[in-house]
Amino acid sequence: MFLREALNELEYPEKLQKLLLTPNREMGVELVVFNAYRVQHNNSRGPFKGGLRYHHQVDLDDVRSLASLMTWKTAVMDIPFGGAKGGVTVDPRRLSERELEKLTRKLVQAIKEIIGPAEDIPAPDMNTGAREMAWFFDEYSKYKGFSPGVVTGKPVHLHGSLGREAATGRGTVFAIREMLKATHAGKIQDHTFVIQGFGNVGAWAAEILTEHGGKVTAVSDAFGAIQNENGLDIKALRAHVAAGKPLAEFGGGGAIPKEELLYMPCDVLVPAAIGGVIDKDNAARLQCKFVAEAANGPTTPEDNAARLQCKFVAEAANGPTTPEGDAILREKGIIVLPDIYTNGGGVTVSFFEWVQNLQNFKWDEDDVNRKLDRKMTDAFHKIWTIHKEKNVPLRVAAFVKALQEVTRAEIHRGFD
Repeated sequence: MFLREALNELEYPEKLQKLLLTPNREMGVELVVFNAYRVQHNNSRGPFKGGLRYHHQVDLDDVRSLASLMTWKTAVMDIPFGGAKGGVTVDPRRLSERELEKLTRKLVQAIKEIIGPAEDIPAPDMNTGAREMAWFFDEYSKYKGFSPGVVTGKPVHLHGSLGREAATGRGTVFAIREMLKATHAGKIQDHTFVIQGFGNVGAWAAEILTEHGGKVTAVSDAFGAIQNENGLDIKALRAHVAAGKPLAEFGGGGAIPKEELLYMPCDVLVPAAIGGVIDKDNAARLQCKFVAEAANGPTTPEDNAARLQCKFVAEAANGPTTPEGDAILREKGIIVLPDIYTNGGGVTVSFFEWVQNLQNFKWDEDDVNRKLDRKMTDAFHKIWTIHKEKNVPLRVAAFVKALQEVTRAEIHRGFD
């Protein structure tokens, strides 16, 4: 729906629209009793790029949608990659570490001929991480020779990049900073933040926001939520959670029902957990000025969108807002920072890792963070310019920018 809105804005012919929307290649394999998929959507701007997830609900439609999203995300971030996605239909909690390793290596054996540092570069996604990427790199290298650039998100000591772990959360903060500047809303230090989700993205975003002087007044995870009107001590909270203690039992705040977190008064709401948490029932109740969606699909159309009372939404998730939910946010005047930009920090630093692998030279963390800042800033300014010139929402502006980049590459390469 969002992509169609941008295509209508650009008035592309049907033939070109079909080219941009149709995957380049789809592959399905059977690994013993597990189905695996790899969808390569578009590589007009560079090698296919996209994560690899292990989840019991993975199916081809899901992977196909996410592969398309990666095409637009890399384009809007001006990274020379295309879009791909992969997944295995498995509940990793039911497998031992050894079984997960065997599964990963079997997957590499099945798809090794369609991936590679100059062809298709997987990365971590849901329920996969540096451990799985290390196995992937090792198995691929057995067949193709030393190839650290075949995947990103590897351990830092095994050709990974410094700054990668915090990249998505840090990029979300840079995105929020630029949005506040552009809307003349002040600096991060002038605002309060509520973060739904305290995993990798949410925890890093919270810590970096407080380092910039922002006040994080409430956070939640899958089991509970906590608030402190004077601001939570995020480093202490992260240490508390890392010790295996329930988030809601943290002594630096008061526990609240996790369902009420979205309605806490704040300037910026950052959904950074599961999808579908903002729908037509609650969007009108949000009490924030901005929403920064850092989660995977936090916003749905049906039930809660009208209850949101925020001013800004920053989408750090992938595909978080449905058209109906987005329409309610537009009616309420809530500015939405779109997902294909907001959570682009992760794929940006993945690109940096790939470049370092090709150079066989590791950058220091400050250098990585400076380059990430520049990428996030430049991308925002391009989106904002389209937003002002065409008088369209930021989401549509981001898709317009992405479509322009991919279309230019397709035409120059000869899409006929």
